[in-house]
Amino acid sequence: MVALGGPLPEGPTDSAEVVDLLAAGAEPGLTAMPAGRFFGFVVGGSHPAALAADWLVSAWDQNSGMRQVTPAHTAIEDITAGWLLDLLGLPEQASVGFVTGGTMANFVGLAAGRQAVLDRIGWDESRQGLAGGPRVRVLVGAERHDTVDLTLRYLGLGEPETVSVDGQGALRADALAEALAAGEPAPTIVCLQAGNVHSGAFDPLPEAISVAHEHGAWVHVDGAFGLWAAASPTYRKLVEGAADADSWATDAHKTLNVPYDCGLAIVRDRKAVRAAMGMQGVYLLTDAEHGDPYEKVPELSRRGRAIPVWAVLRALGRTGVADLVDRLCAHAAALARGAAAIDGAEVLNDVVFTQVCVSFGDDERTREVGRRLMADGTTWMTGSTWQGRAVLRISVSNWSTNEDDVRRSLDALRRAAS
Repeated sequence: MVALGGPLPEGPTDSAEVVDLLAAGAEPGLTAMPAGRFFGFVVGGSHPAALAADWLVSAWDQNSGMRQVTPAHTAIEDITAGWLLDLLGLPEQASVGFVTGGTMANFVGLAAGRQAVLDRIGWDESRQGLAGGPRVRVLVGAERHDTVDLTLRYLGLGEPETVSVDGQGALRADALAEALAAGEPAPTIVCLQAGNVHSGAFDPLPEAISVAHEHGAWVHVDGAFGLWAAASPTYRKLVEGAADADSWATDAHKTLNVPYDCGLAIVRDRKAVRAAMGMQGVYLLTDAEHGDPYEKVPELSRRGRAIPVWAVLRALGRTGVADLVDRLCAHAAALARGAAAIDGAEVLNDVVFTQVCVSFGDDERTREVGRRLMADGTTWMTGSTWQGRAVLRISVSNWSTNEDDVRRSLDALRRAAS
């Protein structure tokens, strides 16, 4: 980045010149993540309505934490929260916080869960802290996303207990029941998954939530991209029973395709999330009756993330969001069929949502196909390791992906594999 570096200038530079310099200097180092042939990570593009709304967010420059200070944003956040809960089939009284992404959405849900399960046994975590307090037991599937472990570390809860999974990486409800029964009685959190990052598999939510609640556990669902299955009548069955959980995490900058960054932290018990996230300051203009946006998230200062979400929901409507989910899944299925037809290729997962994992025989050949594909530059699919095997992972998340993108990507994959 020689063009952008060097010593800090001694004096001012014209703003237009600065922007031109930035655009020209940064362009060679950008990745075409918003493109329809980017399948490397679970990364959405930017829907035009959401992108334009995000420009307004920057232009308006509102610190959107307090209801009385930014009434326009808070009204939009309230409306958007109601739309989201309706669309995802979640309890209408739940709290919806707009955070940076899935990591912080998991953080909020698990923090509220920690608060609630300790409160039930009379331990005031807010006043007494965790040192010297009762251990909080956390159970997770063996193939949970790494951000779950990260947020548990942030929260001082340490390593979780792992529960065995099936061949697609979905937690086994019977194994969860055995693990819950085997442990000593303790405040307990169970973290489930809606959408395995490799296979797209969904945990058996009705059975797992039921057995967890029988043991008095708080149930959190990590649905970074998979929770959006609820918006589609075709795929809604994948998240059947999810509404019975206690908290949920998902991203709007993945399946919903708003610009970075935007995650959604949803908690059934508003009191628990306010106890975990809220603060008081004599200088703050708080709304004791209705609550404030900052009481639902880790940040006091933040941009108006609800506005791009409102824009894309208003642009697409209920049927448009359902069609978006259906198209992403259809493209994933087409990519899986095309990949499976390539000589020596094997699709390793049941393609139930938007994720595809492909092997090309031995690990070294699979990695070499990935290297050749990246060098070709037509499409972006990244290597990974799943269940001990090297794979080429395909994640379909972009609203703009079309049949031509699928065709061109498969042509490039055939070239790389040959």
